[in-house]
Amino acid sequence: MPHDHHDDHAHSLLPPEPALRVKALETLLVRKGLVDPAAVDAIIDQYEHHIGPHIGASLIARAWNDPEFKKQLVNNTDGILAEMGFGGRQGEHIVVVENTPACHNLVVCTLCSCYPWPVLGVPPAWYKSDAYRSRAVSEPREVLSEFGIIIPQDQKIRVWDSTAEIRYLVLPMQPKASFGLDQADLVGWVSRNSMIGAGLP
Repeated sequence: MPHDHHDDHAHSLLPPEPALRVKALETLLVRKGLVDPAAVDAIIDQYEHHIGPHIGASLIARAWNDPEFKKQLVNNTDGILAEMGFGGRQGEHIVVVENTPACHNLVVCTLCSCYPWPVLGVPPAWYKSDAYRSRAVSEPREVLSEFGIIIPQDQKIRVWDSTAEIRYLVLPMQPKASFGLDQADLVGWVSRNSMIGAGLP
């Protein structure tokens, strides 16, 4: 029996299938008493409003404007992040790697999706894909070109493999056009992808 117009409209109001499955699973776990809805709300709020790439962008902007902070961030990443309250789950042992005219850094996790959540938030879907995880290591220039990034042949590419023990954050080179701006303005120049190495400011 074909659907009438009313049924089609009702179906269009439902969330997309993955969201529907997540909601169904959450409802089931709550009903069984295995999950506290307040805890779920708190976790969602944390990742939506308090954790994300804006944290990493503020670190990069400050490093661009403050040579002493940059030196500390590169040489004592864990200490600086802990001091600023950005350590914790998925943020243990973060290392900052600096892009230079001689070397462009690219981060991947070849095993799964290890990622510095406290400073970059939830990893993008492409970061977790099989294609990115394998090709970033074997053909990084081609992968970067698909992101619209052309790395000159005389600039080497170094690929860093994140693990559960160590995660990486790229310190991109500051664009010349942004020199002289204050930290608040510089934050807007720093994209999430540029802190993975799959983009430029």
